[in-house]
Amino acid sequence: MAPASNALTLKAENGTPYQLSHDQVLRASKALLVHVKKSEKEEKTSDGKKSLLEDDEDDDIAAPIWLNLATKKHIVDKKRLKPSKIALPHSLNTSENTKICLIVADPQRKYKDIVADPAFPAEWASRISKVVGIKKIKKKHNTFEAQRKLKAEHDIFLADDRIIVALPKALGKTFYKGTKRPIPVSLTGSSPRTDAKLIAAAGAADTAGTAGTAGSKRPEGTPQEIAKQIKAALDGTSVYLSPSASTSVKVGYSNWDAKKLAENIEAAANGLIEKHVPQKWRGVKSLHVKGESTAALPIWLADELWVEEGDVVSEEKYTEVAKPNVGKKRKNIEAVSEEKVEKVKAPKKQKLIESNDDNLDKEIVARKEKLKKQKEEAAMDVVDEVPKASKTKKVKKAKVAAE
Repeated sequence: MAPASNALTLKAENGTPYQLSHDQVLRASKALLVHVKKSEKEEKTSDGKKSLLEDDEDDDIAAPIWLNLATKKHIVDKKRLKPSKIALPHSLNTSENTKICLIVADPQRKYKDIVADPAFPAEWASRISKVVGIKKIKKKHNTFEAQRKLKAEHDIFLADDRIIVALPKALGKTFYKGTKRPIPVSLTGSSPRTDAKLIAAAGAADTAGTAGTAGSKRPEGTPQEIAKQIKAALDGTSVYLSPSASTSVKVGYSNWDAKKLAENIEAAANGLIEKHVPQKWRGVKSLHVKGESTAALPIWLADELWVEEGDVVSEEKYTEVAKPNVGKKRKNIEAVSEEKVEKVKAPKKQKLIESNDDNLDKEIVARKEKLKKQKEEAAMDVVDEVPKASKTKKVKKAKVAAE
């Protein structure tokens, strides 16, 4: 078990056994913002060249701040393409100069008329610069250049939650690498659900694959309702869940003040844990805040690294070495190899003779003399075998020379 420490963990007497420390969150926010601003100044003063592959975005845009949640177990078993939304006290998109692209289900003309309707709030109508349908996205923005251009022309992308799952394939990886992922928004009405609608919805859920039934259809939203849904989507933050023990959520920007950032961090942490972590705070391992290229600062750490006592293995069981689960073929091979090893006998060890220096010197001298005699005898044998020249041959050679 980790050593008991209350520096980063505050246990409440009532309600949930764990909660965030506001002072710790505020200290971490101040330290992180100071570090990010210092890093940004150093990058501007350094003589660095901008990559041609980067987007042509303004240099004055502040860097996002992220909240990292580490859990003791995976939150979900499968990756979810449709993100979840968490409400924040301070909106992440408040600038009036931002350009919004609204991606809708077909026909797109219906939603263009809704945005142009006088009943639609003017503050949102002026920010929505483009309304495009999913068919037009697939037809005219199917190349990398077209997708990159569309991304550079707008700051925020909103998408109908009914088609949000189909966008990764239609838009490509260009949109899903940076911070301009489409934010889901509900473009249907929120009429009260009567008993008849509840019964129809239950019947539609029982019959799998009947998405076109009357109970599964949602009523069309009015201009006021759609504008309200757009505001709610921009005020909150999106959570992309995947089968892992780590989840990141955008909670603010580097040009915010520490108090504002700390309030968003607390709201995002509580909303994320209460909504998505199965064991709530008991399933949380740690909470950190970080910038785009900074180290993560801890704001909450768990005392236990497990969820239940059954997950902890005793020391006796841990020391026992479990045999690997091998198949029948592997067992037969190992048995045959063991039999071969038993049959092979180890070589006998030779006995070493005790050394005696006096006897050894005498043996060496005697051996040298013996070798010397053998060489002399061999040389005598070679001399005896060499043939001698005859006199007749010498006389013949002399006559030939005289002639």
